[in-house]
Amino acid sequence: MLKLYYSPGACAMASHIALEESGATYEATPIDLKTGEQRTPDYLAINPAGVTPALQTERGVITQNAAILTFIAQTRPQQNLAPVGDPFRMARFNAFNGWLGSSLHPAMGRLLFSRPALEGEARGEAVDLVLTRMQLIEDRLLDGPWVMGDAYTLADGYLMVFERWARAADLLDSARFPGLNAHLDRTQERAAVQRVLAAEGLEAV
Repeated sequence: MLKLYYSPGACAMASHIALEESGATYEATPIDLKTGEQRTPDYLAINPAGVTPALQTERGVITQNAAILTFIAQTRPQQNLAPVGDPFRMARFNAFNGWLGSSLHPAMGRLLFSRPALEGEARGEAVDLVLTRMQLIEDRLLDGPWVMGDAYTLADGYLMVFERWARAADLLDSARFPGLNAHLDRTQERAAVQRVLAAEGLEAV
């Protein structure tokens, strides 16, 4: 059986949603980042990088949301959670998820989770960077009501994580980002997403 290690409300929610959407049988184990559980010997034996998510499979551990989403989509193709039969569109799916993990996530993480918190000019620059990257999604990277167009894919659950962070931090202005706001609301309405939010002790924002 698949076993997901995640931190509630963190980026690993994307992999949690993916498993729930897929209908796979899995176990979800929370890792408390605030207490440093990710740095314990037991967890480092699972993921030496000391981060979440980590997905234990029959063949070993997979880390990184982008890789886990692709694995889930490809092992459950009947659920149509990614364009696995179209190499070009699958590459676009992977590119979007890779960009979230390598570009948007670091920018938002620095702004929202730096300790001590950013102040003054440093905070202003961090806000500008996040808004610029969100604007790119708003203007260029959403192909329709969903990331890939008319059909929901696992990229939508991943994007939703950062939209939630942005709305909670008053960064998701409805006039500037109507597409992202609508996407967040639409994604949070999905039954699988609601189940994951409940499991992680969270509510829609």
